[in-house]
Amino acid sequence: MTLKHQLAEYIAACFSGIWVQSHEHDDALREIAQLCREHDWRLATWDIDQGLQIPGTEQPPDTDGIDPLAAIKSVNSLATPDGSALLVLRNFHRFSNSAEIVQALAGQIAGGKQNRTFIIVLAPVVDIPVELEKAFTVLEHALPNRHQLEEIATGVAVEEGEMPDGGERTRLLDAAAGLTRYEAENAFALSLVRHQRLLPDTVWELKGQMLKKSGLLTLYRGGETFADLGGLDALKEFCTRALRPKEANRPKARGTVLLGSPGTGKSAIAKALGNETGRPTLVLDPGTLMGSLVGQTEERTRRALAIIDAFGPSIVVIDEVDRALAGHSGSGDSGTMSRFFGTLQTWLNDRTCDSFVVCTSNDVRTLPSAFTRAERFDAIYFVDTPGESQREAIWGLYAEKFQLDPDQPRPDDTGWSGAEIKACCRLAAMLQVSLIDAAENVVPVSQTAAESIGRLRKWASGRCLCAERGGVYRYEDTQPRTRRRVRRGELLNN
Repeated sequence: MTLKHQLAEYIAACFSGIWVQSHEHDDALREIAQLCREHDWRLATWDIDQGLQIPGTEQPPDTDGIDPLAAIKSVNSLATPDGSALLVLRNFHRFSNSAEIVQALAGQIAGGKQNRTFIIVLAPVVDIPVELEKAFTVLEHALPNRHQLEEIATGVAVEEGEMPDGGERTRLLDAAAGLTRYEAENAFALSLVRHQRLLPDTVWELKGQMLKKSGLLTLYRGGETFADLGGLDALKEFCTRALRPKEANRPKARGTVLLGSPGTGKSAIAKALGNETGRPTLVLDPGTLMGSLVGQTEERTRRALAIIDAFGPSIVVIDEVDRALAGHSGSGDSGTMSRFFGTLQTWLNDRTCDSFVVCTSNDVRTLPSAFTRAERFDAIYFVDTPGESQREAIWGLYAEKFQLDPDQPRPDDTGWSGAEIKACCRLAAMLQVSLIDAAENVVPVSQTAAESIGRLRKWASGRCLCAERGGVYRYEDTQPRTRRRVRRGELLNN
């Protein structure tokens, strides 16, 4: 529903205080002005630069221009016996700390129900003083939909051949999803200047800058695909089938949790998934959402999730979620992490956007069962160290990448992860030594953290799916068990 239709309903119901969250004030004002023309309502606008402006008059009545308090009081002079009057206050959240203005707004909103005068605040954030929380209702000025973005693109691309067709047009509109009208027009214009036609790559570049300005999300633009990663065949097949082009009435995929020891390729496959499926990859780092002020973390979290909702089909990567949510119990931080965790869980469960969330974790045991329950994620995969055939494929990939002799002898790689194989190949190329010599500088995690990896495998056995072979993961402990032999005499002495 457009802003104009929402306002028409609330004004008809005599909601005299309306707070509109919008980053596009000019477009919002155009819709409000159109609504007033259709219903023959009087409209006045105010901002700190231009002061009070009333269409059809040169001087504002009974006000000294830029005084916000006088602007609020002037709305009564706009009322007519047979119509409504609207006063739109732009960026008025900057003045909400004044006791005089808060009291004036409260009185005007209360009186507006009798004389049908309406206060509309246009602001990019919802920052309502506690005294006015019950007086204002909040509406959101939605970002442009695909049809509106297509109209903007068609208006920019006026020459023949500048506007793509078919699948290229679909990818262009997917790339522009989540941009404001102003940002979309700028992105399309820049693409014309660079390439003489509209291309999604330029739009993605501008979109990455938008995310960088927000400081809440990162757009990953690496070029890796599944072909650059050896092994994990079952996980690759599951993700590819889940994210294939949508058919009518087919449910949307929700995401997956990847559990495993460090270096097994969890983050790599999560980031390669975007290029494999043609979706943008958004990296959500919970550490960037943490704020020092009360309520700042929750507000930044809601903004980040709103950006994801507006982004369209995407891959959302939350790396090492076990560490990010380690304080979810809320002890010692006034409940900030607990509220953040609750907001994230609710969004994972209730979101309607087509985002595929991939969470990586080195120890999922630290997360509550409510986080990984069904319908928040589609599956939980255990990513173990690669087997012999998988290690053979990984050696071949990185030997080719670093231009090494693929037939040279290799070190004993039992228990090595993909990251350790890559490190060995990179060191061999950098130091110009053989793979066996380079392996002397690599100590695998399977040795440095053998106990914790063993416990992780035992926990995952029967609880997770196997990322390599498919089906339920099963761990067979081949290590011999030793029992301490105690003589009866020792017990008696104790």
